[in-house]
Amino acid sequence: VVVADLNEEAGRESVARIEAQGGAACFGRTDVARAEDAERVVAVALETYGRLDSLVNSAGIYTRGDVVDTSPETWERVLAVNLTGVFLCCTAAIPAMRDARGGAIVNISSSVGWAYAAPGIAAYAASKFGVTGLTKAMAVELAPIGIRVNSVAPTFIETPMTKPMFENPEFHRDVMSRIPMGKIGQVEDVANAVVFLASDAAAMVTGDSLKVDGGWTAV
Repeated sequence: VVVADLNEEAGRESVARIEAQGGAACFGRTDVARAEDAERVVAVALETYGRLDSLVNSAGIYTRGDVVDTSPETWERVLAVNLTGVFLCCTAAIPAMRDARGGAIVNISSSVGWAYAAPGIAAYAASKFGVTGLTKAMAVELAPIGIRVNSVAPTFIETPMTKPMFENPEFHRDVMSRIPMGKIGQVEDVANAVVFLASDAAAMVTGDSLKVDGGWTAV
């Protein structure tokens, strides 16, 4: 695994956790919104392991604000990380996968990028709908050269980013009322979906969006 992150401390901590479980990993400091960073981390993968089999685009930022209150700078930053970052990392990785005669790309979208939207998240929703559309377009384009492209669309997952939201009792009740399974997702739920889509078990799956939302978008 090549761990790519702007946060060097967290990235190296992830490497240590992987190695502690018997895996092999290295770290590459990466701003996904910069093409040169995306190209550099792919180069790290090739220099370290000799090939690139899968790419997981999971970097994301979240902002709130009515559309009329969203500054152009905020809009551009959210799309730069959440959508353009996916594009840049994919375009950096595709040549290596083509040379390896195949590969798998998994993009993290959101239930917000599938069928659910709400006031105050225009930039985030636009970015995640964009990831869903980009995933489908790339899947069709890259299928002939053996590269599969899918997305995972989680609902709210218990992470440091969402923890402050769930500290609001009203928000917590609202979210729980929308999830038929009646529980908040865990990071392992998303990770398991990613592992499946990146593996040979999903060899015939491309252009799909696997919803990890406890039934949210089924209602």
